[in-house]
Amino acid sequence: MARILDKETRFAFLIHDVSRLRRVMFDRIVRTLGTSRSQWWVLAFLSRDDGSPQTNLADELDVGKVALGGLVDRLEEAGMVERRADPIDRRVKRVFLTKDGRKLVSQNKELDKRVNETTLNGVSAADFETTLRTLEKMKSNLLSTLDSAPADPAASESEARERASLR
Repeated sequence: MARILDKETRFAFLIHDVSRLRRVMFDRIVRTLGTSRSQWWVLAFLSRDDGSPQTNLADELDVGKVALGGLVDRLEEAGMVERRADPIDRRVKRVFLTKDGRKLVSQNKELDKRVNETTLNGVSAADFETTLRTLEKMKSNLLSTLDSAPADPAASESEARERASLR
């Protein structure tokens, strides 16, 4: 006999599954352009904050500095980004999109639009608006709860950065 999940459990699985399936679909698409989702996140972040210091980029993307260094190395080899020394502090390396990097970001935004169109196929505008408002409220509830919780000394610095980036 099939196990019937209660609504709350089903809800949690649906949120997770939709997010995972969108990532899988996006991975397939960006792979055809010769990039990975991780590389795409670097490019997408730089499109909003071009010239970000590499350490800030690692913090914002919640990846280790070594892992980010490898991603930036590959993007630099592909001609998508370039590192430049900070004009004030030569120890700081800033990462900038190149012309080819900006072109790829533009292409990926169109691909993301296609993923969204596929995801929302058959969903009415009214249902979409209701879903959007509901998800925004749920996000707000979770952030408020996290903000009001007593400080956890075991909580990682990356958790604090993640909470800040979700605002």
